[in-house]
Amino acid sequence: MHPFARILSLIAALLFCNAVVAGNQQEEALADSVRLALSNAIADARPPKPHFANFQDRLKYLRWLGEMSERLKKRLPDWQVRREFLETTWYEATRAGLDPALVLGLIQVESAFRKYAISPVGAHGYMQVMPFWTRIIGDGDRRKLFNMQTNLRYGCSILRLYLDMERGNLFLALGRYNGSRGRPEYPNAVLAAWKLWEYNR
Repeated sequence: MHPFARILSLIAALLFCNAVVAGNQQEEALADSVRLALSNAIADARPPKPHFANFQDRLKYLRWLGEMSERLKKRLPDWQVRREFLETTWYEATRAGLDPALVLGLIQVESAFRKYAISPVGAHGYMQVMPFWTRIIGDGDRRKLFNMQTNLRYGCSILRLYLDMERGNLFLALGRYNGSRGRPEYPNAVLAAWKLWEYNR
C-alpha cells in the first residue's frame, strides 16, 4: 500500500472510532421513584472499599486487581492512580450489578481511559457522562463529572438504568447509553472491548 493511502486509511479509522464514541445520550422523562433512587445512589458518599464474605472472594478480587493492573499499565502508568481507578471501577460496577470487565470495555471505547475527556457533544470523563444528568439526579455541578468516583458512579448507575429499561438487553442498553439505540457500531465496539478485559481465573 502506498504510504499516503496508508495515512488516509489510518485517518479514516480514527474518524470512525470517534464517530462511534461521539454519541449523544438523550435526556428522558423519568418516573419520580426512578429519579429518587438514582439521586440516592449518586449521593451515597461511602468510599469505594470492597467487603468480602470470605477469604476466597477476597483472594479472587486481589488476583483480578493484579491482572487488570498489568493490562492497564500502559494506559495509566502511575501505580497509585491505576490502583485507585481499578478499585473504584470494581466497586461501582459491582454495586450497580455490572461486570467490571464490561465497564472497563465501555471506558476504553468512550474515553480511552482519559479522566478529562470531553466529547464533541459535551460528555465528560471516563464514562462520558452527559452533564444534564447532574441536573436530573445530582446537584447540578458538572465539574464533578471529572472526579473519578463520581464519574464512574454516574456512568454505572446510568448503564444499570438503561439495562433495566431495556429488560436486560445489553445491545439496546449500550445503544441508549451512547445515544445510538438500534445502530450496531457502538454496542459492537463495547462488546469487543469487553472481551479484552474479561478475567476467568
